[in-house]
Parts: sequence; C-alpha cells; structure tokens
Amino acid sequence: MGLISTKDSDGDNEIAYNFHFPTSKKALIIFTRNPELGKVKTRLAKTIGNEAALNIYNHLLFHTATTVAQVKADRFVFYSKSIHKNDVWDSSFFRKKLQYGEDLGGKMENAFNELFLLGYKEIIIVGSDIFDLQPKHIEEAFHKLEHHDVVIGPAKDGGYYLLGMKTMHPQIFKNKKWGTDTVFQNTINDLKSESVFLLEVLNDIDVYEDIKDNEELKALIKK
Repeated sequence: MGLISTKDSDGDNEIAYNFHFPTSKKALIIFTRNPELGKVKTRLAKTIGNEAALNIYNHLLFHTATTVAQVKADRFVFYSKSIHKNDVWDSSFFRKKLQYGEDLGGKMENAFNELFLLGYKEIIIVGSDIFDLQPKHIEEAFHKLEHHDVVIGPAKDGGYYLLGMKTMHPQIFKNKKWGTDTVFQNTINDLKSESVFLLEVLNDIDVYEDIKDNEELKALIKK
C-alpha cells in the first residue's frame, strides 16, 4: 500500500482543517509519501534509478488525485512528512493533514480515529501508488460498507490497497509486518468474527516487474 511526521511552515494549513465540519457521512483518506528524490519507490529505483522512480511516483500521485476527486465523499490527504499548500492535492478537493504514529499501522489507526471523532460514519483509506485504482473501486467499497463491517481491496503483493470501516477494529493495525506479503492474510485472520467484503485484486507499483508491461509508465523512465 502506497501508504511518517513533522510539521513545516505549512502547519497553519493543518490547524485550519482541524475545525472542519463533515459535509458527508463518508470520508476518504489518502495516505501519501512526500515526493522526494531517493525517498520514494526505492525498490523500483534499484532498477531504473532515483529520477525515473520519482517521475513514476509523481505520475501515480496525479493519477490518484484525479481518481479520488471523482468520488463523492469528504477527502483527506495525509502526508508522510510535511504538508504542501500548492501541489497535486488541490485544496478545493482535499483537506490536508499529517500522518503520525510509530509505524504504518499506528498511523492508519490514528487517521481513522481522528475522522471517526469528527463524526464520519463510513471511512475508507487508500494508498497513492495504485495505477489500476478507479473511482468504481472506491464507490463499490462505500456501497458494500452499507451491508458489511469491513471492506478490503487486496493487492497482488499480499498487502491491501483499500480498507474501509464503519467502526474501529483496532486489532487489524497491530502486530503486522508492514510491507510484507503477510499483511492481507493476517488482517483477514483478525476479522474472522466480522462481515468482510473483498474487492477485486489490484497491483501496486513497487518493482520493475510491476511496470514492465505498462507503456505509459515505462515512458517515464526516459524523461
């Protein structure tokens, strides 16, 4: 999942959004890493180099921002390191916050808790590096949440690209080896007593094999 935290000079942006009142019962969280050379898509960069990896990551950010902007929900982008005012995450569509927590699980748990406390009834989180993600996947997830406790979008690498809940299930954020192929199955094991709906499996972009058949992404290597 293309899914740690310090404030920068844009901290006033985050403070302003803390006084937000929901306009929908639905909230969509996007977890993103700040696009920095040598800091994103590091496994992919081992094959194609840091600059090409950053080009691809920025392309994935644009794809994700365009995709989620089409979904009817209040949208929150949670940055990994610092909040940027003028970037692909247009403030007309996205409320901007920072991730915080000891690991990815803690960061996701804190983000869900924060939005549940704001009064949202259905909350979905997605990463920012799923090239195959389309509005229909998120819309289906919100629809299925009406009749299920949890919705998960499995990723081909053994993780997940989407997680949706109506109430907190804190156990799913603990005792996981994040970034490994055990995450999805261990999450399912934690939800044996809950009603879980699984979306179609999608591929995230981590290594060269994930893009070798994608001409649009491969073209970014030569930029």
